Amino acid sequence: MKFIGLEDLNDTRVAAYTHLTELQLRNRLEPAQGLFIAESPKVIVRALHAGVKPLSFLVEESWIDGMADTFADVDAHWGNEVPVFVAKPELLKTITGYRLHRGALSAMHRWALPSVESICANATRIAVMENIVDHTNVGALMRSAAALSVDAVLVTPSCGDPLYRRAARVSMGTVFQVPWTRICDDDDERWPTDGIKALHRLGFVTASMALSDDSISLDELVARLDSPAEKSDHIDKLALIFGTEGDGLSHRTIADSDLTVKIPMSAGVDSLNVAASSAVAFWATRHQSTAKH
Repeated sequence: MKFIGLEDLNDTRVAAYTHLTELQLRNRLEPAQGLFIAESPKVIVRALHAGVKPLSFLVEESWIDGMADTFADVDAHWGNEVPVFVAKPELLKTITGYRLHRGALSAMHRWALPSVESICANATRIAVMENIVDHTNVGALMRSAAALSVDAVLVTPSCGDPLYRRAARVSMGTVFQVPWTRICDDDDERWPTDGIKALHRLGFVTASMALSDDSISLDELVARLDSPAEKSDHIDKLALIFGTEGDGLSHRTIADSDLTVKIPMSAGVDSLNVAASSAVAFWATRHQSTAKH
């Protein structure tokens, strides 16, 4: 690796860490030039193992030895010219939010997102995040999706970015393991109408997770998944749709979906946070082959 001592955070070589917002890093106008920041050694390692290319690293002095294997992997796959900027803790703590991470950051190249059709080609159970804006919830849903064998995750145009620093960190790097992409690209006008039509064309039964007068229970949804294939209400391919914090799913999404599903509540509680409700739904609807392990 190319280790470079850092004395000044105004050094233009570390601008990605210090002077650019995450929206600027994403670079919607030129996606091929987009970057994201991976935070903490665990997230960085999972990104590297997924084949994500690093641009540079920003590391606290005391973490250099502990990341020796990571740096060796970078040398082997991307050459030994990737810079590692090394700084003292006192300097790094002046970066807003730096105290939230553990020892290391890496600026990494974004990749071209796959098409919805390609990541859903062999999928039987997927999740859709509609306009979820809290990056903690985005990351938590991705982590649950990975842990509970969800085949793919689709992200609507106004949803938070799974590669934002906090989202990727909360996901514990599983954002690099679960296939995901944006549905309807960045065109807000096309979701939900065009997006749900596309899911129907791909053979998915769409299930909005929401409270409504005609909601079926999660238990009933599971019964339809487990029913014999010849039954009229059998579900083979399922798309679970989760809504934004507070307002939940849009009325149009609920109207266009095949089903509305609720998780039965007690003690006067009307709903769960989307991170919790998605984990419950993923566990309940998991593939039977997975459930037996």
